[in-house]
Amino acid sequence: MPRNRVEELEVTVEGLEATVAGLTKELVEAKERLRALEDQDLIDGERETPRSRNRRREPGVDLEADDIIVC
Repeated sequence: MPRNRVEELEVTVEGLEATVAGLTKELVEAKERLRALEDQDLIDGERETPRSRNRRREPGVDLEADDIIVC
């Protein structure tokens, strides 16, 4: 009986890991699209965002407090 429970939990963990990986990938892609849109707005001169102001102040700094690092 415990063996079935262990297998059931392993399958559940695998499913959750896949979900987390998928959601992380979607979040990274969404952040990339958002940055591209913000950069385009800055190029078009429509508006300045907090992120674009930070980039202007600190050139060469790629990571920000809300960036996600996936290993």
